[in-house]
Amino acid sequence: MERTLIILKPDAVQRGLMGRILTRFEAKGLKMVAARFERLGEDRLSQHYKDHEGKPFYAGLVRFMGESPVLVMVLEGVEAIATCRKMMGATFGRDAESGTIRGDFGISRSYNLVHGSDSPEAAEREIGLFFDANEIVEWQPAGHAWVYDAEDLG
Repeated sequence: MERTLIILKPDAVQRGLMGRILTRFEAKGLKMVAARFERLGEDRLSQHYKDHEGKPFYAGLVRFMGESPVLVMVLEGVEAIATCRKMMGATFGRDAESGTIRGDFGISRSYNLVHGSDSPEAAEREIGLFFDANEIVEWQPAGHAWVYDAEDLG
């Protein structure tokens, strides 16, 4: 099992898409193990986006992410990072394929609805930035046996 950080960004919150997006992840078989609805401060945002510091879009990105509450969550599943990234689609909504979150709900080059960790190292760093270990809930859905077969679980 792998974990990834997902953030439903201010545009997803303001457009009332949180439930629809979360439903897609859950229907795929990903399990939520932590979540928090909050407004992110500049300090945490600057830590989260530190790799983009100095880029032309950095200041606008930090400002945008702090304008509204977001839903920050940890999802768990087999190959969760790659699965979520594929489900999210290309960065810009108008470039994203239909059937992806960004392809179905986005068109903007600025507002792209959702953030997902891009590697196991990034996921570990990002999850640690937003959640303490005791905030991650270990649990097993009743239907888990109907999502993954023995081959998936090793």
